[in-house]
Amino acid sequence: MSRVALPRESRDTLFLLAVLAWTLLPQCTQVPLWCAVLAYAALGWRAWLAWSGRALPSRHLMLLALAGASAGTLISHQSLLGPSAGVTLLVVLSALKTLELRARRDATVVFYLGFFLVLANFLHAQSLVMALAMGLSVWLLLAALVLAHLPDRLQTPPPLRQALALSARLLLTGLPLVVALFLLFPRVAPLWSMPGPGTARTGLSDHLSLGDVAELAQDDTVALRLQFDGPAPAPSQLYFRGPVLSEPEGSGWQRRRRFLPEAEPTVPAAPARTLRYEMTVEPLGLSTLPLLENARTGPTLPDAGPERRWRHEPEGAWTSDQPLTERLRVQATAVLDTPVHDAATPPAEPVRADDPRWQPYLALPGGQHPRTLAWADEHGASTGAALGDSARRAQWLLDHIRQRPFVYTLAPGLSGPDPVDSFWLDQRAGFCEHYASAVVVVLRRWGVPARIVTGYLGGQVNPLNGVLEVRQRDAHAWVEYWQGGRGWVRLDPTGAVAPERVQRGERLATPRGLVGQTLVDLDPRLLAQARALWGAAEHQWNQWVLGYSTHRQQDLLRALGWDSVDSRALGQSLAGAFAAAVAIGAIWVALRTRRLQQDPWLRGHERLRQALRRRGYAVPDHLAPAGLLAHLATLTTADLTELRRPLELLSQWRYADAAHGQDPQRPLWRSALRAARHLPRRQGTQQARALGWRRDRR
Repeated sequence: MSRVALPRESRDTLFLLAVLAWTLLPQCTQVPLWCAVLAYAALGWRAWLAWSGRALPSRHLMLLALAGASAGTLISHQSLLGPSAGVTLLVVLSALKTLELRARRDATVVFYLGFFLVLANFLHAQSLVMALAMGLSVWLLLAALVLAHLPDRLQTPPPLRQALALSARLLLTGLPLVVALFLLFPRVAPLWSMPGPGTARTGLSDHLSLGDVAELAQDDTVALRLQFDGPAPAPSQLYFRGPVLSEPEGSGWQRRRRFLPEAEPTVPAAPARTLRYEMTVEPLGLSTLPLLENARTGPTLPDAGPERRWRHEPEGAWTSDQPLTERLRVQATAVLDTPVHDAATPPAEPVRADDPRWQPYLALPGGQHPRTLAWADEHGASTGAALGDSARRAQWLLDHIRQRPFVYTLAPGLSGPDPVDSFWLDQRAGFCEHYASAVVVVLRRWGVPARIVTGYLGGQVNPLNGVLEVRQRDAHAWVEYWQGGRGWVRLDPTGAVAPERVQRGERLATPRGLVGQTLVDLDPRLLAQARALWGAAEHQWNQWVLGYSTHRQQDLLRALGWDSVDSRALGQSLAGAFAAAVAIGAIWVALRTRRLQQDPWLRGHERLRQALRRRGYAVPDHLAPAGLLAHLATLTTADLTELRRPLELLSQWRYADAAHGQDPQRPLWRSALRAARHLPRRQGTQQARALGWRRDRR
């Protein structure tokens, strides 16, 4: 049984609906759930109507759907105005408009709504993935627009390949202008943005409950990218300091909010090593900037952007007055291999339990961890260290972890009412946060000031561009304890149970997806190469597209010879260049239109006569193709078969009564010209050519 072919209008409609469905896909996670469901339900309904050839819904039903969409938007956003409400209305109205595709005017509205949807997607994300996806959407929307304007007589099936090729040519034609405007147009601040809480990725926070960092370690998205002025340090030195957690909160920890008045931090006279680097920070949602340890000076912003005030916390972290809800590029300096010297606790200050500066770092949660505290009391004397010898006590804990059957795992399976007691005394299996929490509790019980530092450890250098990529799964937690005369010293219990994590920056393996596991099964290096290539491309996108700031534009202009160009002068130059381009384009279109208005038959005939004259064959102007062949037979004994075939087909197409179908003149005239250029030259060719050129110039 043969299947009945769909009408061309139905096929074009189905193609347009598929393109809209693809364009709407990024909005599914940004708009309310009812909006995404309603939009795709409308697209599916319209596709079923086009497939079955049924009538479109009535206007009364459309008015009811419009009223429902407006009410839903008002309930979800408490307004019909603003970026969020506007995008929601745009999504649902674009889908509902497809149910009114009755005329070309309606289709044109849908096309332009599709282009607005492309722009709306960039309000939420400007990543390389989004750019590639929306570039595909623009191409397909242009193809759908071309399909709508192609005449029906050309082909019975939709000429999709022709439409795709023509839309690609249009995109390539406009690409130089787009690049020029991007590079040279004065950089201005965005008119609006939609960072919001949903823009930031789930990452570190000011609170820590056992299991938070282990859950974060399942996330493989990039958090930081770094370029060093010189070779990258060893993985064991790549500690990125995030929120410092010193106050107990139930069985977890939280960031300290109040500090006593303090002076400036003490800077050592001879630091071990100073390292300068540039770091691109993804939107982490943190107010703390995860810089490398011991950043003694505040970060600088090489790009023009929103003003930020950086504050050096007494506990050594750098915080901002607003969270990181957008990608940020900073330049910073770190001092490696030195203890942390903060303002609240000078290195020479002795530890006294009654000193208010030390009490926050000695406090223990009330009623929590009773078994761990009892264990600390039991083994306090076993360390062989004096009360103030914090270094020997810390080393004893590391040796205890190495000697006991502790396990480093992402899935400890802890049980019991107290997770610290269960980990330290029963399970002895956990992640970095479990080791850090237990060690801090024990040290504080022994009278050693201690705190938890969260951040990132290690990373991987991309072999293609040398950029260090730190991912969310590199999240880490470690301990800082006080050592008299030195300051706050890092103690990483993870290094005792999993030294490869600290020394080489190796991560625990997480389950791969279907695609990733397939690539590994085929070739283990293939996934690594693909990952490195994508990471390098994404870094270049962030640096040269998203990070193309006013400073970089000025550097480019100076490289082009414009030493000092302000925004006004640059705008005037662009306006003048645009006007000149428009004038040249108008002249070209006018000349091309005049040329196309000529009879293609006469134009092709004249070009063939000119080619023959250049070969030395004088051909009268009045001869038709048949007479031209007869005349050439009297002038030469050469084989005229290659020339005869296209001329006979042209004569048949020109003079036959049943001349229908696509115009074959252009390829046939080209074939005739090629054949004419291969004819042997006659004597007196130069004279004939000169006469011909003079005739052509008249």
